[in-house]
Amino acid sequence: MIPIHPHTSYRPVAVAPPGRGAWQLNALPPLSLYIHFPWCVRKCPYCDFNSHESKGGFDEAAYIAALLTDLEQGLPLIWGRPIHTIFMGGGTPSLFSAEAMDSLLAGIRARTKLLPDAEITLEANPGTVEADKFRGYRAAGINRLSIGIQSFNPEHLAAIGRIHDGEEARRAAALAGEVFDTFNLDLMFALPGQSIEQALADVETALSFSPTHLSCYHLTLEPNTYFYRYPPALPDDDTAADMHDAIEARLAAAGFVHYETSAFARPGHQARHNLNYWQFGDYLGIGAGAHGKLSFHDRIVRQARYKQPAAYLKAVADGNAVQTEETVGHDDLPFEFMLNALRLTEGVPTAFYSERTGLPLATVAARLEAAVKAGLLEADPMRLAPSLLGQRYLNRLQTLFLPDGTPG
Repeated sequence: MIPIHPHTSYRPVAVAPPGRGAWQLNALPPLSLYIHFPWCVRKCPYCDFNSHESKGGFDEAAYIAALLTDLEQGLPLIWGRPIHTIFMGGGTPSLFSAEAMDSLLAGIRARTKLLPDAEITLEANPGTVEADKFRGYRAAGINRLSIGIQSFNPEHLAAIGRIHDGEEARRAAALAGEVFDTFNLDLMFALPGQSIEQALADVETALSFSPTHLSCYHLTLEPNTYFYRYPPALPDDDTAADMHDAIEARLAAAGFVHYETSAFARPGHQARHNLNYWQFGDYLGIGAGAHGKLSFHDRIVRQARYKQPAAYLKAVADGNAVQTEETVGHDDLPFEFMLNALRLTEGVPTAFYSERTGLPLATVAARLEAAVKAGLLEADPMRLAPSLLGQRYLNRLQTLFLPDGTPG
């Protein structure tokens, strides 16, 4: 247990949750744009994202046109707000040509207030890498690349169903360093048959290409995936935890800051787009299956587009690609905020809670007090930050803020 600092108190006062008529946000958070590209060469057995194998190909121009129409239809929701970051995810966005990306970004600039220094990230698969394509992406205005390496070991790549081999992974990482000033490499650990030494070997290889950012994910068996139905033999929990600790120590020695559960960055190279998610910022999502979260002065809403590419294209043509939209209830806001903010190792300023949920801190005071007493939350009145124990047992910490959670 860690004691509560004598000048730190989250103890509640008699403040009732605001009624819907009284609730308001005094200012809107930063806005990002997420763009989903639903096609991939082959569906990975662990993937639960909205991705569809492009066996019959796809109409690149038609999809770019649909994205811009989708954006136009959503403009009334974000009118006048600057866009700080763009993230192009999938699926495999790098299946699209540099010319398509140039047209897309030109269309976005013509329709929105895209900031001149906006971070614009594109996800790429090593199996779809070409030197000219990478240079074309950079010329189009994409200034950050994120490559799904997962492993440099050919046996492990085959075990998790990746379409690229170790040499293609190395070539993609090297090319990213030549073309982009800032880039991320995705790695996975706790793979079938993987040892701690092999997990660290992947990290060493990644470091040899001087990336500015690394994402290191524990392979998990998600529902609605092939691996969930037919689970492979994975390292046990203790071995996986040892891998995590070893990776964290090696990256710290290399000068990387572990700033989020699975994210490591050199100073000044944190992923601004993902930071906006974790700080409970806003994002408009366009594209098949894209999700969005948008704040207004009187409500916060979540949206989801139609998932199937054909259904999405039809919905855009019919004038509304949004399949579902719901207002986030006041009772759900504390958990939604903490689910994101507590992933950050340094947390967020305490003031963000009220600024971005519209709720007084007193509405979660008892839960904060319980988290501090349990040693899961730092006793800092200026920040909402997980302790080292809270980082290790993040789910336990986040669960304290569920609508039906019981403090203590």
